[in-house]
Amino acid sequence: MAARTIRLTLAYDGTRYVGWQRQAEGVSIQALVESAVEPIEGHRVVVAGAGRTDAGVHALGQVASCALEHPIPPDALVRALNSRLPGDVRVLSARQADGRFHARYSARSKTYRYRLLNGPLEDPLERAFSWYLPDRLDVASMIDALRRIEGRHDFAAFQASGSSAQTTVRTVLRASASITPHRLGGDVPTGGALITFEIEGDGFLRHMVRNIVGTVVEVGRGRKTPGHIDHLLAGGERQQAGPTAPPQGLFLVRVSYDSDPPGLLSSRDR
Repeated sequence: MAARTIRLTLAYDGTRYVGWQRQAEGVSIQALVESAVEPIEGHRVVVAGAGRTDAGVHALGQVASCALEHPIPPDALVRALNSRLPGDVRVLSARQADGRFHARYSARSKTYRYRLLNGPLEDPLERAFSWYLPDRLDVASMIDALRRIEGRHDFAAFQASGSSAQTTVRTVLRASASITPHRLGGDVPTGGALITFEIEGDGFLRHMVRNIVGTVVEVGRGRKTPGHIDHLLAGGERQQAGPTAPPQGLFLVRVSYDSDPPGLLSSRDR
């Protein structure tokens, strides 16, 4: 039987893992999914992910693709994979895709979300899913700084050292921030706020989103001005930007493709 190209959408809590990509040491999401697929197909299958999320980074809408010869229907595949995966990794949906589809190389854009908890009280239930900062922050200046990254720029100043990308030019299609009052466990007001950043781009350098967030926080602390972002995009160097924000606040939210019918995707694929 000819192999089918299967598109998977996954969500996971990345706290316990070394990231998406298979590593020499430690457990990766890719290795877990490949191990779950293997008994179905009868041999090892390479499962390619759209985003190589780092250790401790989460996903709400990671997309992966693989080739399967086994005729198992998509709904049954979801059930079979989830029965073999740990509870902090779930396959949300599966469907047959065009034979040319590749989760990473076919992607048109990716959207990342970063959650920052700011206020006098740290939420013990948020420790694994947000960056807690007690500092007073100038949120208006942070929003000003964030919006300056929109457009096509050289993001070399926001690239992790040692990266080997062929080009550091990327297009940020959308960069936004929202702020909501924080409630402990969703019920008890803390006097703090949850600041959520969303960045959609045609591609991202290693640690790019976390380095942007770290720099924007420096603006919020008053250590840099919003205009410093313009300087960094005009040829600044990594050491001139802010620190790398910790991984636990970062989520891969959505991966978009040209083949996606507008308005017709299920919420699980968004």
